[in-house]
Parts: sequence; structure tokens; C-alpha cells
Amino acid sequence: MSVALLPVPETRVLAVASHVVSGYVGNKIAVFVMQSLGCDVAALNTVQFSNHTGYKQWKGTKVTAQEIADLYDGLRQSYLDDFDMMLSGYIPGAEAVAAVGDIAKQLREKARDAPGKFFWVLDPVMGDNGRIYVAEDVVPAYKALVPHADLILPNQFEAELLSGVKIVDMATLAEAIQALHTTYRIPHVVITSVNLSAPDHPDSHLSVVGSTMTSSGKARLFKIVFPAIDCYFSGTGDMFAALMVVRMREAVSAVPGLGDTPSWLSADDVPTLDLPLARAAELVLDSMHELLERTSQGMAAVVERTRRGLTEADKADKKKLQLVRSKGAELQLVRNLECLRTPTVEFRAKEM
Repeated sequence: MSVALLPVPETRVLAVASHVVSGYVGNKIAVFVMQSLGCDVAALNTVQFSNHTGYKQWKGTKVTAQEIADLYDGLRQSYLDDFDMMLSGYIPGAEAVAAVGDIAKQLREKARDAPGKFFWVLDPVMGDNGRIYVAEDVVPAYKALVPHADLILPNQFEAELLSGVKIVDMATLAEAIQALHTTYRIPHVVITSVNLSAPDHPDSHLSVVGSTMTSSGKARLFKIVFPAIDCYFSGTGDMFAALMVVRMREAVSAVPGLGDTPSWLSADDVPTLDLPLARAAELVLDSMHELLERTSQGMAAVVERTRRGLTEADKADKKKLQLVRSKGAELQLVRNLECLRTPTVEFRAKEM
């Protein structure tokens, strides 16, 4: 049965992330997702690549910090900086991270007299699976920005980098989230793709763990467990972030007066499972799981169509076959819009 959803309020989003000519990662997926759900999106692309790096080969360029600043300045000069929300993803280098932070600070200052008018969702893209894949100086650059954001979306490894807490189980994960609230006064945190053993975490399952802090900075923790799909996809973090922008906006708009509150911070007496962050995360995972299932089911057909165009020599080349498999794993968004708009699966949050 599909979930009944309210229309997203009129929302103008500045999306700052990477761009690929072919495929779905970064802004290529974020812009499509947010526009498909009713947001007006301006895309500021931080890289221009032929395809995502999971193919192990690509062409293209990265923008500089000055180019980022210039692009935003052009928007501002033309009175096109009337953004309600900002989503930032992959940013190439510490200077560029600082430049994006400056944009967010300008937008925050512009909304100074209207609490809740501007909301920044920050995905601190630094690494995964225990490995940093950005320059070392990007980590302190992100640490300097987190206090200015409203919602951060680190993965498990990035949460360790930001919090200074080694995450080995659910107890240390909760400790890391509390450290993020305490250290940075960041109002909302969602940690994605958690893979830790727990009594309510069966094998072959993952979880998302989130929290909206109280007025005193105490974590209100929730967890959503969902079955893993045995396949590697690129762009899932970008899709999660884009969906969170829309669903958080929707969930907050359903609570009278909350959208006029700084950082959309719910009152202390709001139960954890009624927090807009928890409600939003449920819907995000509903859509994502359904779309990834359909992508997984369609992969074989994409791979076979692509293989038919190869020579026999190419078919025997492991590198070329890896490229074919990467193409097969591209998220199948365009023909599955109903997964984004009216998902039929349901995952529910649990209080931790």
C-alpha cells in the first residue's frame, strides 16, 4: 500500500555537489530527485566528470574555490540567491570546502531576522570503510563548518572522523552522536549505512541511526533497520541526502510553527519517534529500498544489452567487463519515479 504524502511546500534549494555527464551521482541525482518531488533547484557543480569514479576511469575537471565563489556571486548579483535550503555534497579540497561554507554563512546571515527561513543539509564527504579519499586538510575544514549546519549526514567512518569516537558497537555509535551534538551544537544528525551487530539487527541488514538534540543538547536517538541488497551501487549517499532535504521540509511543514523555529528544532517534549527527522528518514528509506530493488532486478538486462555491443576480445577483457557491470549498477531513476513519490514499502524507526 502506498504512503500518503503531503505536497512539498514551495522550496528553493541550492545544491552544491559533483556532476557527471552520464550516470547518477552527486548533483546529477540530487537535482533530479528534488525537482521530481516539487523543489526548485539551482545546481552549483563542484566537478565536471564524464562518469563517476567507480568506473575506475574518467575524464573531466574540478572547480576551484574561486570559481565556486564567483558562481555564487553571479547568483547573488542577479537576485537569484533566495534559497530556503542548501544541500552540499562532494567538494574538492579544503579551500573549496571553505568557499562553500562561506556561501552557507551568507545565506544564514541573509535569513537572520527570519528564524527557520534557511536550513543547511551538509553531507561531509571525506571517506568510507576506514579510508579517507580526500586530502587530509579537508577533515579540519569540515570540522570548522559543522557548527554552521542544521543537519549533517556522515557515514559511519565520517562520524568517527568528526566526533573523535571509534565506533565499534551501538553504544559507541550513540556516544559519537552525542559528541557531535555536544562539540558542534549540530541540531540534527543522521548516520547512514551502519553495519553493526545488535539484537535487533539481523544478518544481511543495515541501519540508519539519527538524532535531533534537545534544547540542552541531549541526543534523542532513533534507529531504522532494513535489509541490505547484495550489490554495490554508486550515488546512494547522494540520493539519501536529496530525499532527506525534501522529506525533512515536508515533515516540518506538518507541525504548526516549527518551520519558524531556528534549525527546525522540535520542543523537548516531542517523543523521539514523532520527530520530523525520524519521520523523514522513514520515508527516505522506503523510497531508496524500493528503487534499489528495482535497479538490482534490472541490472542483468542492462549488462546483457551492453555486452552485445562488445567484440569477443572485449568480452574476454576483465577491465571492460568491470565497466559494463558499473553501467548496470547505475541507479534506474527515470522510469521509477513512483518509488520517489509514493513508495509502497514501509520501514519504521525504533527508539534507542
